Amino acid sequence: MRWLLVVTCFISVHYTWAEGRQPNILVILADDMGYGDLGVTGSVHLRTPHLDSLVKSGVFCHQGYVCSPVCSPSRAGLFTGRDPRRFGYQANLNQGAAAYDTRPELLGLPPGEHTLGDHLRSAGYATALIGKWHMGMGEAFHPLKRGFDYYCGMLTGSHTYFPKANQHRIERNGQPVQEFSNPYLTDFFTDEALSWLDQHQNKKQPWFLFLSYNAPHGPMEATGDDLALFEHIENPRRRTYAAMMYALDRSVGRLRQYLKVQGASQDTLIVFFSDNGGATNNASWNADLSGAKGCLREGGVRVPMVYSWPGVLPAGTGYEQPASSLDLLPTFMAAAHANPLPLREPMSHEDKSNFKKGVQHYGPYDGINLLPYLKGEQTAPPRKLFWRLQGQASVLQGTEKLIRLSHRPAQLFRPASDRGEAHDLSGLEPDTLQSLFEELSKWESMLPTVPLWGSSPHWMGQSAKIYDTYVPGSEPK
Repeated sequence: MRWLLVVTCFISVHYTWAEGRQPNILVILADDMGYGDLGVTGSVHLRTPHLDSLVKSGVFCHQGYVCSPVCSPSRAGLFTGRDPRRFGYQANLNQGAAAYDTRPELLGLPPGEHTLGDHLRSAGYATALIGKWHMGMGEAFHPLKRGFDYYCGMLTGSHTYFPKANQHRIERNGQPVQEFSNPYLTDFFTDEALSWLDQHQNKKQPWFLFLSYNAPHGPMEATGDDLALFEHIENPRRRTYAAMMYALDRSVGRLRQYLKVQGASQDTLIVFFSDNGGATNNASWNADLSGAKGCLREGGVRVPMVYSWPGVLPAGTGYEQPASSLDLLPTFMAAAHANPLPLREPMSHEDKSNFKKGVQHYGPYDGINLLPYLKGEQTAPPRKLFWRLQGQASVLQGTEKLIRLSHRPAQLFRPASDRGEAHDLSGLEPDTLQSLFEELSKWESMLPTVPLWGSSPHWMGQSAKIYDTYVPGSEPK
């Protein structure tokens, strides 16, 4: 399946960015959302008018990738702009992680790694993170210690959508939330975002808001009113998923309407994407992509990704080359007319014991500034992206992608033209396969540390099962 956006005429009338002013930056992150679960990416049963409108207002990245097919390492990469395997962040943080770690105190984003909050705060931004964190529970990992002036959300990876008094894990700046402005968590997070924006919108200081929704990640819970809109969907799990997506879409609409009323739309760069592909347990739909969350097929790591900045980026256009969540850092710093913070200083003696001798520990940043390519001013360079998780590893170099599976022979695809990865070329192009194997081996050999913890072996089996059983199909009804 291939979809096109109508290309609109674009005349640059917004001049403040070129004059050196810093835009506000809003990142909206979905959780376990399927690639096909927007109107513009193929869904006919879900209702996502506000997200569709956001896509049409900016540049859609047709090959938008995250750096892991599971939540926690994906976030570690997008927050730092560094491949998370560089600092041992490979496996998910879940209930099994503590049983398979090397050192429990390392279960989180290493304190020496700078976050987007650190970089943008150093550039003069007010910073806030609202929603899911999932990068460590200890004090050293807390968002307030990681570059954010304000935090409201849960440190864990999932949460009920109907929190009750004294029976929830939602905090605000380190203290349990006592009252909720809305009984449904997605709407509550949006309330928090709008409240924080109200406090900063009229100040001269630019702001950076990272709105990290847990929707549509499980548990599968939606309001009665939202469920009633999708009685036409026969599958009850898919019906609940549709209602959860509707609430997420409603929140995007509220945010964009707020910016419009405040006259801040042209001063705000918005980026929307999902932390990984749709999961097998939430009734999401990855359209014609093969695979799902947990595996390295396109359905696990390729996500809907849009950059919208009215007056600076051309509306209604598509970017055909690979884009990565690692690109957020250099793109944002270019927009802010600032340089990233220097790479981290050498770690403590205790941390160094986990790293190889003779291998550079501290660099580099791994993304590229997308602005000149999204604007159509320059031709994007060839990309080389890597992944590794639970016995699987993969490299995308140019148009070729190698997947080294944990349980059967490697596969070779050209995902730009074969989105469903239906044609395994490994037996037809042995030289290409060998070349990519060498690239993957070089990358793995230069990683300065082994994974600092592992997930339960259960998840390795689950990932292997996806390769063998998940087949792209029509949208669930």
